Amino acid sequence: MIKLTTRQLAITGLLGAVAVVLGMTPLGFIPVPTPAGHATIMHIPAILGGILEGPVVGGLVGLIFGVHSFLRATNAFFADPIISILPRVFIGVMAYMAYRITKSGAAAAVIGTATNTIGVLGLIVLKGYLPMAAAVGIGITHGIPEIAVAVLLTVLLVKGIQRFRR
Repeated sequence: MIKLTTRQLAITGLLGAVAVVLGMTPLGFIPVPTPAGHATIMHIPAILGGILEGPVVGGLVGLIFGVHSFLRATNAFFADPIISILPRVFIGVMAYMAYRITKSGAAAAVIGTATNTIGVLGLIVLKGYLPMAAAVGIGITHGIPEIAVAVLLTVLLVKGIQRFRR
């Protein structure tokens, strides 16, 4: 059985709420000068949860993000819970593992963002919603700006939070 401390439970709830707010408002989309037009940042709370509190918190925050994505689905991809929820659980877990190995918030942001992009698009292709070529195009136009924004925000937020904790 997994046990969470009061602090971990509170941080899970707080970061989960941030993910939901980002998903329900324009705050979750940062304008970037690429064909995608914006970078999604709704996965960053899961990355932060993994870095700051470990894989269980990161996974739970990712679960909240995934369930929110499923409940607010506007297309067939995200109306499928396997696509909208499953890969999101692993965002914070993989970010935690990257951070634990490298001690780098930037590496954790890259791995967490790539987990989201590759996981979602990979399942979309496996389930036959899109051909591989289309998924790769989406992955490049959306994934690269999202990685850049995630690295910038994650590094700044982790440094700030770690300074505050000292």
